[in-house]
Amino acid sequence: MKDREKILRYFAASGDESKDMAMRLLDLADAVDRGRPFAVGPFMAPFARQIGQTIAAHMKTVKSTAFGGYHEAERVRIAFQRVDYDGPVDFSESLLSVTWDGRYRLIGHRDVLGSLMGLGIDRSVTGDILMQGAGCQIVVDSAMKDWLMDNFKKVAMVPVKVEEIPLSDIQPPKQTAKEVRATVASLRLDAVGAAGFGISRSKMVAAVEDERTEVNWQPAKSASQTVKAGDIISIRGRGRIEIKEETGRSRKGRTGLLIYRYK
Repeated sequence: MKDREKILRYFAASGDESKDMAMRLLDLADAVDRGRPFAVGPFMAPFARQIGQTIAAHMKTVKSTAFGGYHEAERVRIAFQRVDYDGPVDFSESLLSVTWDGRYRLIGHRDVLGSLMGLGIDRSVTGDILMQGAGCQIVVDSAMKDWLMDNFKKVAMVPVKVEEIPLSDIQPPKQTAKEVRATVASLRLDAVGAAGFGISRSKMVAAVEDERTEVNWQPAKSASQTVKAGDIISIRGRGRIEIKEETGRSRKGRTGLLIYRYK
């Protein structure tokens, strides 16, 4: 691929994780370009969607799709397929149901993820973990489902029961959005983020400097970077906001915004 180094340099500016994802996805796209009907990568962070789309845009022979078990999945597997291939693409994803004694309802996402990583597996074989009170659902690489059912026995020292269920039984989290209307002096990240999250501008700047903030699933570059309609801003521990649209300009030149805040 002639633009390979150009693409790598571009995503390297976003950090080592983005560069590593770009390298892995470029290899997959090259395999399809050389004749494979399709190729599917491991589970990756949400930003992989954009990387896959960028790679496909630079190649005439492949297209990119993403899937993580349900429409709004965060962790997804990226597939490249030849533009002249009309057959199915097998993402090889399975769904595991994990349940435990209802008295241990304080078990959270971090506990489940920590127990999985404690088994020595790589994060790339698991997708989203969907918490459901005294249990959860986990999207996994189908090649690992049997091993996980045999070896995943406890979460935070609490015994668990693991079984495979149809992927069609997945229960995505219910998203509730609060509509926020605000006006900002500029479309800087700190100004828009402060308005959307309902925090002071100084706290928004701190969230960026502490590396807790992402824009479109990649680390924020600076508090002064420009954002736009369609962008998603997330702060670890606070959820995320989506800039739905610009609603006009005030007489003082401030920009009106419609923002959705998700819990």
